[in-house]
Amino acid sequence: MNIVHFDVAGPDEAALHRFYAGVLDWQVEPQGPGYALVRTPDGGPDGAVVEGSDAGLTLGVAVDDLEATVARVAELGGEVLMPPTDNGWVVKALVVDPAGNRLSLIARS
Repeated sequence: MNIVHFDVAGPDEAALHRFYAGVLDWQVEPQGPGYALVRTPDGGPDGAVVEGSDAGLTLGVAVDDLEATVARVAELGGEVLMPPTDNGWVVKALVVDPAGNRLSLIARS
């Protein structure tokens, strides 16, 4: 299972755009209020900067069987925040691990 996406969240979207473009040379492409695509150099996973009330980093991991993986989350002490959902680009679920860290599980296409 590979990390294929990430979301960086925070309340000041413009500051996050400047920071990641300036510090890491990431290409930040605003898509509308509260969401910008991020392209990383050197073949790294791409991601997004999203507006949120709290700071956070969510890793997106591609899985072969999304339904089965989501079913294992509760068995292993995690919680499902969003069941498998088609957002128009991918089918994904949002879960948290036992410590509360967010993980986006993405159906491998």
